[in-house]
Amino acid sequence: MNPEIRNKLILYGELIRINRPIGILLLLWPALWALWFAGEGSPHWFVVLIFVAGTVLMRSAGCAINDYADRDFDGHVERTKQRPLAAGKITPNEALKVFAVLSLAAFFLVLFLNAGTILLSFAAVVTAAVYPFMKRYTNLPQLVLGIAFGWAIPMAYMALREEIPLAAWLLFLATALWALIYDTMYAMADREDDLKIGLKSSAILFGEYDRLIIGVLQGLMIILLMWVGLITGRDAFYVAGISVATALFIYQQWLIREREPKACFQAFLNNNWFGAIVFAGLFLDYLAGS
Repeated sequence: MNPEIRNKLILYGELIRINRPIGILLLLWPALWALWFAGEGSPHWFVVLIFVAGTVLMRSAGCAINDYADRDFDGHVERTKQRPLAAGKITPNEALKVFAVLSLAAFFLVLFLNAGTILLSFAAVVTAAVYPFMKRYTNLPQLVLGIAFGWAIPMAYMALREEIPLAAWLLFLATALWALIYDTMYAMADREDDLKIGLKSSAILFGEYDRLIIGVLQGLMIILLMWVGLITGRDAFYVAGISVATALFIYQQWLIREREPKACFQAFLNNNWFGAIVFAGLFLDYLAGS
């Protein structure tokens, strides 16, 4: 391969953070929750593959548009100043093209699903494109992220059942709260830099009450997940999974107790295990009941 092309592909990979899959996983777990609930433990494999591939594509597209939106700010933040767009290694126009290509690829996948899911996908693209700009206008951009990350849930139900019942909306709300939880932890790691450059975040909004508010949101999310389990007739394995996940929330509170940036980022990363454990409990519960 031509070295110039190879180097450009490496930079594009860094732009979409393919080497940092945490974002893909945090987007994927709620989609898998929804697919297993909507498919009653046996979702069609083809639909699962479409959602997995779509998750990878849309998270990657989201990274590209996020770096485009933050191109004038990332250079002033220690953690992000080496990103390829902030460092001047690729151009803003290239980032927009990457976003467009990946979004179109994700939309192509959705075309294999029913009309209702295709219609819902337009909202997914809009929220993914709008979110990165929200930190200029609202102190709760993390909530917009939650809506974007949670939108896979009504799409999954529409794809498998052609309806969006109460359980789906409760799961969507739980996912939106989850993104607000873990992205506030993420923002706590960047709080000082964000204050200096004038960006807004939930961590800045919550201030000294950040841990308390995160704790309340964690409690609400657990209640919503238990509510979904009750509506859908889940049993012991699901409850066990939620119990272990609750213990992880307590551990995250311990990590952020001093509000030290590295520990806050570690708490953010720990949410991958939260999502995995909830799914494991759900998967085993349906398996045991089959």
